[in-house]
This record gives sequence, C-alpha cells and structure tokens, in this order.
Amino acid sequence: MQESKQCQNCKQNFTIESEDFDFYKKMEVPPPTFCPECRMQRRFAWRNERAFFRHKCAKTGKNIIAAFSPESGMTVYDRDEWWKDDWDPISYGREYNFEKPFFLQFKELLKTVPVPSVFNARTVNCFYTQHTGDFKNGYLVMASWGGEDVSYAARVQRSKDSMDVFVLINGEMCYECVGVSKSYKLFFSCNCDGCDNSYFLYNCKGCSSCVGCVNLRNKSYYIFNVPYSKEEYAAKVKELNLSSREGLHRVKEEFEKLKLHSIQKFANITNSANVTGDNISNCSNSRIMFDAGNGVKDCKYLQNALEMNDSYDGYGVGAGAELLYESFDTGVRGFRECFCGIVYGGIDIFYSYNCHNCKNCFGCANLQKKEYCILNKQYSKEEYEMLRAKIVSHMNMMPYIDTKGRIYKYGEFFPVEFSPFGYNKTVAQEYFPLTREEIKREGYVYEDDKERNYIITKAWSDLPDDISKVEDNITNEIIRCKHGGQCEHQCSTAFKIIPTELQFYRRFNLPIPELCPNCRHYERLKQRNPLKLWHRKCQCVGKTSENGVYTNTSRHQHGEESCPNEFETSYAPERPEIVYCEQCYQAEVM
Repeated sequence: MQESKQCQNCKQNFTIESEDFDFYKKMEVPPPTFCPECRMQRRFAWRNERAFFRHKCAKTGKNIIAAFSPESGMTVYDRDEWWKDDWDPISYGREYNFEKPFFLQFKELLKTVPVPSVFNARTVNCFYTQHTGDFKNGYLVMASWGGEDVSYAARVQRSKDSMDVFVLINGEMCYECVGVSKSYKLFFSCNCDGCDNSYFLYNCKGCSSCVGCVNLRNKSYYIFNVPYSKEEYAAKVKELNLSSREGLHRVKEEFEKLKLHSIQKFANITNSANVTGDNISNCSNSRIMFDAGNGVKDCKYLQNALEMNDSYDGYGVGAGAELLYESFDTGVRGFRECFCGIVYGGIDIFYSYNCHNCKNCFGCANLQKKEYCILNKQYSKEEYEMLRAKIVSHMNMMPYIDTKGRIYKYGEFFPVEFSPFGYNKTVAQEYFPLTREEIKREGYVYEDDKERNYIITKAWSDLPDDISKVEDNITNEIIRCKHGGQCEHQCSTAFKIIPTELQFYRRFNLPIPELCPNCRHYERLKQRNPLKLWHRKCQCVGKTSENGVYTNTSRHQHGEESCPNEFETSYAPERPEIVYCEQCYQAEVM
C-alpha cells in the first residue's frame, strides 16, 4: 500500500510507503501530516548548538553562561546545580487540563521546570561548549564527543590539537577540515581519510604531502594531481606561499577549478547494504539517511545516527537505541522514545524533554529515574495507563492549531514556535535558512541580538596578509568580521583571537581568519551537500563524462555506451559537478 499526501506545512505532496505504514502501526502512531523535509526542519528548530547567553542561575543567583536566553522564559539552573539531588522536578507536576490543548500545557511546564544551562557531560576546562562530552580544553566546541585542545569545532570525535573543523573523527593537528577521519596535519580539506601533511584535498585517501588534489589514493608529493619528486615538491610548495592569505586564495581558486573538472561519486557510502543517503558507513536496510554509521539498521529519515535499529525521523540519535520516532538528541540504550528531545536511556517515553533513565512518561520535562509520570506528576501504573489513553484521545479532539492553521494532533512533534530557542539560533537556520521577516511570517520566534557594548579596534581588511607579520598584541584587538552582520549566519559582527589560537596559527604558518567563528562554521557547511536526495542517472557516457569535461582513464563495464545506472544522490541535477555511479567512479579512482 502506498499513499500520497499533501504536507500541511509546505503544501507539497509526499509519499507514505507500505513499509512506513508498517512502522507507524508498530509504534501505534498515525501517519505524519508533515513531509519528511518539514519534519526534519521542525526537529532542528528545537536544537541550539551555537548561541550562548548571559543568564542567572535560578537556584543560586550566580551569573552563568547558558544556551537559553533570558527572554526565553525558561527556568535555568547552572549545569552542576541541576544535577544535584537537592531539588525534585516532581514538585513542579500538575494535573492534566482537558479544557486546554496538550501542547500548550507542555509549553507551560517546560518553562517552569528548571533546565540545565548547557547540555555537556564530563568536560574539563571547556568554555562555550554545547552538547559535548568527554572533552578537555575545548573552546566553542559543539555536538562533539571525545577530544582535547580543540577550538571552533562541531561534531568532533576522538580528536585533538585542531581548530575550525566540522565532522572530524580521529584527527590531530587539522584546520579547516570537513568530513575528515584518521588524518594528521591536514588543512583546508574535505571528505578525506588517512591523509597527512597536506593542503586542499578532496575525496582523497591515504595521501601524504599533497596540495590541491582530488580523488587520489595513496599518493605523495602531488600538486593539483601532478606528481613531483620530493625535492621538486618542496620547492613548488614554497612558491605557493601558503602562509599568506593571498597565497591560500590563489591555491583555493585553482583547487575549485580542478574539483569541477573531476568526477564525484554519487554518495559517500561504505560497507553498507541496501541504503540510500550520504555519508553512511556500516549500515543496512535503511533509506534517506545522512551521517549514519556503526550498525544503523532498518531505519529511515535519520541524520547523525549511530548504532540503532527500527527507527524513523531522528537527529543526533542512537547509541544502542531501538524504536525511536520523531526525536532529537535521544537514545543511549533507549527503547520506544517518541516525540522527544534529549532523552537518554528511556523506555516508553513520549513527548518529553531532557529526561534521563525514565520509564513510561508522557509530556514530562527534566526528570531523572522516574516512572509513570504525566506533566511531571506521579501516578500509579493503572492511573498512568488510563490517563495516557484519555490524553491521546483529547489531543485528537482538541488539537493545537497555530497561527498558520497547522493542526497538531497526537503524532505530531512539538510546534516550532514552542521551542525554547529563536529559530535563527538553531540548527534549522543552518539547513533551512530564513530571514527575520520569513521567520516572523511563519509564526516562529526570532531571537534579536543584544546590542553589543564592545568597540571594534581593527577591520578585517587591516589584518596582516602573512602570519609572520602578526604581532602578539593581536589578542587584544576586537576585529570586525568581513560579513559585518550582513548575512544569515548568526554573525557576531566581530571576534577576538585567543592566545592558544595565535599559537596554533604560528605553529602551522596559517594567516589570521577574516570571518568570525559562526561565519566560518557556515562556510564549512557550504562544503557539504544538502540533506536531500534526487534521482539521477550516471553521467558517464562511455569515453567521457556527459558534458565532455572529463575523459575516462580506463574502459568501463558498459563499454562505449552510456552507463545505464541510476541512483539517489545529494547532488541536485542543476549542479555543475560530474556525478558517476559507484562502478564508474571505482573504475577511474581505485
């Protein structure tokens, strides 16, 4: 059975497959009324990874840094105070009101029950970090697990001595890298594995001492895919003047041209069977996933997922989880966690936020080790089951309807406008960017920036071109960002160079950046493909690519005829890259 429905948000049609109906039946939830992309956007709008605010701990009164703005109305405790056992979130419980929609009641509860200032675990000397654990000496590190001496980073695992990276796994001494693993002294590179002492690499593996190369395997002393002797290479690299901003710009320009004249594999999928999506490893029987690995099985519509099965619609989920649906930052040996955010180790948890090791809870916030609770009120098993059934029925009879007429019955995730964060401060802004006017028009919350009281002392255009010309007092300067706030990238308009950062630039002969940390993060995001798939054909037509730009170096299995293979890819049809299927790509690159 297959059914086409119109999304009540974007009004586009989407298809619910027979396998989807089987999952919804198993989870005892109705089919969705939002399309997969709008469901993703809605979840993303509940996760703030990059914005920090000055706040007061509601418990001690001391000044703290929090992920929640004072205007959010949230009751915020310092993280360490929140984890103490001298307060009881059950004391904030309330009776369910059958005269008011469920979502409005949950919104009121969420603002009342104390929430931790940030969501970190086992961090030492980490400032301005969020959703991060097992980390030491981190500065502006987000959504990362396991690392040391890392700054301006997101989604880092088991890495050290690195800066300005996005998705770095087992890396060391890396800078401006995206989607890189097991690499050392790698700079300005993307989608690389096992590379070292190199600059500007793309889709390279096992390469050492290379500059500006694409699709190389186990090579050394290459520049723009041309081989050199060790001595020639050293002389050429010196001529490139990579310690200057001007030199880097020249190399990057040539590198980008080479990328467009090279082939791209339709998707980064390794050691996986029967999967679609991008950046997937060691997964099976799963569709439309992005950044998934470590045994994800029988899943669909996941982003950033590890070690889980039989789940749909999640962001930052997994770690030994099963039967998750419409949740973010949830899992950790969890079972049947639905419509949740930041729920770990839960069993049968629905519509809950920041609950840990709980069982059978519905509409709860900030609980630990509780069972049979609704709106943080304790019930017996029998009372819980009876009331829960009544609430589900009530959610369908008295749904929440937003200002745009979108209807939220049982089975819908929390409305975007109920998020404790302004839309423009969330992950949604990174993947579904909206202007201030668009955010307001949708009925969402826009978080206005506070008036900044610093005085800019240096323009980005006045920064020395070469790191050798930078003096120690640069750490005292407040530098205007090149974007100057005229972008939708959460631009801070100005930034400082911290002492450890200056040491890093000098150590590796790198020029001072022109953009603030947030704008640099958004520039890295541009290097990754969107979280969306298109059905396309392989662009290999025998001896060349379809556009005639690339000439094949080997004979392919389809001979001189056009390759018949089709696939799902995150490269949109209108993009200029040359996209090959797995077989044609391997014939050229391996």
